[in-house]
Amino acid sequence: MASTRRIELLLNSNVENLGIVGDIVRVRTGFARNFLIPMGLAELPTPEKVEELKEERALALQKYEDNKAMQASLIEKLEGVSLTLTRSANDQGGLYGSVTQRDIVDALAENDFVIPTRAIRLHQAIRRVGEFSVTIQFGKELKTEIEIVVNPDRPLEDREEMEFDDEGNLIMVEKPETPEISGAHEALE
Repeated sequence: MASTRRIELLLNSNVENLGIVGDIVRVRTGFARNFLIPMGLAELPTPEKVEELKEERALALQKYEDNKAMQASLIEKLEGVSLTLTRSANDQGGLYGSVTQRDIVDALAENDFVIPTRAIRLHQAIRRVGEFSVTIQFGKELKTEIEIVVNPDRPLEDREEMEFDDEGNLIMVEKPETPEISGAHEALE
């Protein structure tokens, strides 16, 4: 197995998950050769070019810090938030479709929280009525949990007598006959 070679480059603009303008980063040669350099996002660092990008880097750093402060404030406001969504569901509580990241972003927007879709971390698709915990995360350290309550658009029949396993599948439970039903059978005979 060949060793992975890396190259040092100066970023000419912000590159998500890599750095901001003026950063000197170490990347794999293939990433540099096939993406960063042809797209004009990076070049080999020279003292002149580093000096040239100093002012642009200061502006990008300020914008980054402002954005991070705004995200931290948003995470703080989202603490303890609970959203209630109403969806079409069958009698067993299974949704026709699922609740997606986009649905959650739209519900948050209706409550004056502007969150990018990629900040919503769904661990698995929401396909049932019930309560779910959803992570909202910015970067590595800014995150919180919000509660999503999914209600059916119409009452579910015999909901109290239904049980579900950990995956959300219905467990069939024998219902004891009620006296009214057995009395109705005797009347028919």
